[in-house]
Amino acid sequence: MTPRAALADVWRLGGLPEEALALADLTGGDPVFPSSFAVATAAQATIAAAALAACELGHLRGTPRQRVAVDAVHAACECLGWFSIDGRVPDPWDKFSGLYRARDGWVRVHANFPHHRDGALRLLGLDPATADRAAAEQAMLSWSAVEFEQAAAQAGLVATAARTFAQWDATEQGQAVAAQPLLTITRVGDAAPRELPVLRAEQRPLEGVRVLDLTRILAGPVGGRALAAYGADVMLVNAPHLPNIEAIADTSRGKRSAHVDLRTEEGRTALRDLLATAHVFVQGYRPGGLQSLGFGVDDIARWRPGIVQVSLSAYGSLGPWNGRRGFDSLVQTAMGFNLAEAQAAGTPDRPKPLPMQILDEATGYLIAFGAAAALVRQQREGGSWHVQVSLARTGHWLRQLGRVENGLAAHRPSLDPYLESEPSGFGVLRGVRHSAKLSRTPAAWVLPSTPPGSSPPRW
Repeated sequence: MTPRAALADVWRLGGLPEEALALADLTGGDPVFPSSFAVATAAQATIAAAALAACELGHLRGTPRQRVAVDAVHAACECLGWFSIDGRVPDPWDKFSGLYRARDGWVRVHANFPHHRDGALRLLGLDPATADRAAAEQAMLSWSAVEFEQAAAQAGLVATAARTFAQWDATEQGQAVAAQPLLTITRVGDAAPRELPVLRAEQRPLEGVRVLDLTRILAGPVGGRALAAYGADVMLVNAPHLPNIEAIADTSRGKRSAHVDLRTEEGRTALRDLLATAHVFVQGYRPGGLQSLGFGVDDIARWRPGIVQVSLSAYGSLGPWNGRRGFDSLVQTAMGFNLAEAQAAGTPDRPKPLPMQILDEATGYLIAFGAAAALVRQQREGGSWHVQVSLARTGHWLRQLGRVENGLAAHRPSLDPYLESEPSGFGVLRGVRHSAKLSRTPAAWVLPSTPPGSSPPRW
């Protein structure tokens, strides 16, 4: 599938005007990074869709439409997620994360958070205080891959067996994912169109839009960062007791960052107060997680008629895995990408990951696209709206984009032309500039990245 066809595929799911697609300028294409999958096309199409939808909302608010240009190399480099702090490039993986050979295949374990790491080690019969990687690898050999996957899921841990595409397609979850569109935008309540301030021509298209970002790992924060680049007032809301990954320094560009503890009545009141004037609410809790705290989709639509809610999950809202925890690396492994990439590389005996966390990154831009598209519909039709995306649905779409002939022979491009440095609350942050170029109102992160809790929980 060409980048333009991929963009049109996404665009039509938003129910947005076809004529706006003519304003997208897409240059380059796959391969960019070594892969047999169209990872650059996925990056380019979702970033262009997000920027173009934001501009469409800006047009609805009184400004002329503007062109959006996205280059495939720049988009793919942005989706690599590379950054440094004071010259240090963080290692994204814990030493216990990664592939393990099982009795009958492979298992990928995600151990970046201590409670996930310690739980996986205990499941292997090891003491987290003394275990090393070699001991964990030896212990995994006594397990069937699927048995360990199931035991980990039952324990609330994060690990998946490596499957082929055919094996994934034969599962009940694979069939549930394949039956769903890339994203859904559903009306969940009645409301009059919410008044947004008229924009001046020089203002970015989402200025005046308030976004609550209750996400942590990686797709949700990327979506909130994109909305901030287009002018939205984005508040990242973290719970003070929950861990974060170092990528929060990069994904918090342009946002305010507050602490709210939803386990307390004070925290729940603070979130309700924030919701009272919010336009968009993005959350990455497992399905039903926020509902158990009193913040279900219907609850929020009732408190704040006209709001747009975006729900992110790993495996979608349907199927037996709908409540299962998951991260990009695990979804790649479970769905068949790692074994397919290994087969293309001529090394079928060891699963090979994609060159970037493209399921996270592309899903992040789909979050931004879905939020902007739903805001357009809210302005035109009224109503409250619910957008749903998942890493697995994005993965299924990536398969549909087709394979890239000789893609693994590509040479990794230099990031240098796309990097910028700025002070942040974490130190000097060096990262990739946003790849969507708006012709009249350039995307920009006005606020520096700051640690969780740096701002009070109020607009």
